[in-house]
Amino acid sequence: MTGCKPRRAMLLAAGEGRRMRPLTETMPKPLAAPGGRSLLERSLDRLQEAGVEQVVVNLFHLGEQIEERLAARQAPAIAYSREAELLDTGGGVTRALPQLGAEPFYVVNGDSLWLNGCAPALARLAAAWDGERMDALLLLHPTAYAPTYSGVGDFLLAPSGAVRRRREREVAPFVFTGVQILHPRLFEGAPEGPFSLNRLYDKAAEAERLHGIRHDGEWFEIGTVEALGKVERYLRFADPLSVQR
Repeated sequence: MTGCKPRRAMLLAAGEGRRMRPLTETMPKPLAAPGGRSLLERSLDRLQEAGVEQVVVNLFHLGEQIEERLAARQAPAIAYSREAELLDTGGGVTRALPQLGAEPFYVVNGDSLWLNGCAPALARLAAAWDGERMDALLLLHPTAYAPTYSGVGDFLLAPSGAVRRRREREVAPFVFTGVQILHPRLFEGAPEGPFSLNRLYDKAAEAERLHGIRHDGEWFEIGTVEALGKVERYLRFADPLSVQR
């Protein structure tokens, strides 16, 4: 059966943001606010618009600031997964699985910033989901249209939607946006402690159960203070309606 309507989501907000020091020595990266609204709250806004009712936010670095910022938010409902050690993306989601239920759920990096295209990206992901063929569905963005990205890409995307990781010395046309739908079965046999979701993506790809869709809007990697400044300037002069997308 194709399509799903995730009601729960995980927002990854525990990282230390080391590449953005000294800014992140006193503020968690997801609270950076290009255009006047924090990355964290922008993602929560998009999740709320997509019909998500509960979001689990993991915390480690300066997590109390995130809790304080979200204390007055009414929707979606916020639950916290406090990590005694930094568990990385895979370990963080694995720890929160009891709070995420048995159905497919969104996972969004707390520092993701995307603008929707013709249709909301989260709705496009939900419509493209096929539980018979997929354990993970990633939102991918063309590297050629990522103004703050300078890498060699992450994945190749087949016409069928199947995703293959870039091989060594290969350039890939798509970069992962940090926005996705995952099924709990992806985590069967997952290790304990810290590990990256990349390990599970590779396992799903081997089983031909890793898929992706192309993002048709805008996406920005915010990995440095310089990139944050570029995005700030872009949003300042962009069409206000586009900024709200």
